[in-house]
Amino acid sequence: MNEQNTIERTDKQKEQLYSLALYFCPHIGIITARRLIDEMGSATAVFEHRTELPSMIEDLNPEVVKLLDNAEALGKAEIEMKFVEKNRLQCITICDEDYPSRLRQCEDAPLALFFKGNADFNRLHYVSMVGTRRATQYGKDFCAQFMKDLKQLAPDVVIVSGLAYGIDVHCHRAALENEMTTVGVLAHGLDRIYPLAHRKTAIDMLHNGGLLTEFPSGTQPERYNFVSRNRIVAGMSDATIVVESAERGGSLITSRLAVGYSRDCFAVPGHISAPMSTGCNALIRDNCAGLITNAEDFLNAMGWMPAGGQLRPEAVQRELFVELKPEEQALVSLLKEKGDVQINTLCLETNMPIHEVTSILFQLELKGVVRPLVGGVYHLLE
Repeated sequence: MNEQNTIERTDKQKEQLYSLALYFCPHIGIITARRLIDEMGSATAVFEHRTELPSMIEDLNPEVVKLLDNAEALGKAEIEMKFVEKNRLQCITICDEDYPSRLRQCEDAPLALFFKGNADFNRLHYVSMVGTRRATQYGKDFCAQFMKDLKQLAPDVVIVSGLAYGIDVHCHRAALENEMTTVGVLAHGLDRIYPLAHRKTAIDMLHNGGLLTEFPSGTQPERYNFVSRNRIVAGMSDATIVVESAERGGSLITSRLAVGYSRDCFAVPGHISAPMSTGCNALIRDNCAGLITNAEDFLNAMGWMPAGGQLRPEAVQRELFVELKPEEQALVSLLKEKGDVQINTLCLETNMPIHEVTSILFQLELKGVVRPLVGGVYHLLE
């Protein structure tokens, strides 16, 4: 591989170049590439010592050396570096301290990210909000109210989504309206905006957040890129919130990825006959996501409610003298005896079907007696 063009580059630029070259090398997947970087300490070291790799890394296939000796891959990396420099983008490698630390923990994290904007990827709290492209007024209203309350209670939270039609773009716009930082993760290169209808929103995000992608320039928004994009949305966040989703959809993939990364997942419930709430209701039913109805629910579940945080006046308050039906009292007694209890345990202990327990818990929540936590767990309010 010809390295003559890299002599004048700084160490950081060389790491960017070789990270991109590793990305462009055919037949070397992310898992193998991550192993090489972890073993050698940097992408630069991988290339500079490539002939020695089989003796330095146990069980490494010698064919990897041939794959790395690829002038075309380095040429593509050079071209992409010129694009980055010309358009004043950031190329953040996985060894860079600016790389999203949460995402770095994921074994399939990208080797490099392209970014335009001003976000700090290692702020204290990052939350992804996703949902259907066919958002209803219910979903739009939730995004608007959630962001308004979040701004009041926890203004340091950064909102991540995918700039897609529907819930995604409404989350971005609601964050911008409330002067919150928001990052859009793209399924294509930064030489375009897709969908084009969201161009103004994307430009506005550059001033308070920005646009992030793993894909080099020239990459089209192909269907399979969106699934790849979703892992970044889930991986760079502390928690994922699904606002609306049909029975199938990309937001459900994002929620599964979040759970797979051991991140918290929440869903907004909807009417049982609402098509765009089917997916959310199923996540809650199957204990794959915690139920939230507002920003306070979310912040309490995450333990992020600031000292002195106040519920909105219109939020449910505990009644002074609550009259409980026998079945409600049974659940309250069980929670008082055992502490926080998962909904399946409540069903087993009371010998009641889950749909009945869910209905009773909902009534108790309206009365201000219980509060849902993440993972289908319920807490008795004193």
